[in-house]
Amino acid sequence: MKPTPDARADYRHFQIIPTRWMDNDVYGHVNNVVYYSYFDTVVNQYLIEQGALDIGTSTVVGLVVETQCNYFSSITFPDVVHAGIRVAKLGTSSVRYEIGLFGNDDPLTAARGHFVHVYVDRESRRPVPLPAELRTALERIVAGS
Repeated sequence: MKPTPDARADYRHFQIIPTRWMDNDVYGHVNNVVYYSYFDTVVNQYLIEQGALDIGTSTVVGLVVETQCNYFSSITFPDVVHAGIRVAKLGTSSVRYEIGLFGNDDPLTAARGHFVHVYVDRESRRPVPLPAELRTALERIVAGS
């Protein structure tokens, strides 16, 4: 099945991310690798704002074990990205985040992707159950809730 863009209403939380001049590549649009940095930004900013993640001291860290992105239209500097996020699957120690990137006021995603975090103990790097505050923050953005 051919991927199709999503609508803004399909996402539970948004983060505004301004593009930068350096995000553009020689083809005149934001380079594909930058889209993945937008994914990381919206997920981590959400978790920090919710009090579910402290980059320096959290006892658990999320390791990316899977990622994908589908591109539908170009984003170009000086566009403003509206990064939508939702949780598609919430497991015992893992979560599948789905992210939609919208350029400016566009109603459909310019790009849509996902990544899966497996949460591990910071020291041992072994999977652990999601801490209560993290699970609560993620439950707020579960798709369809």
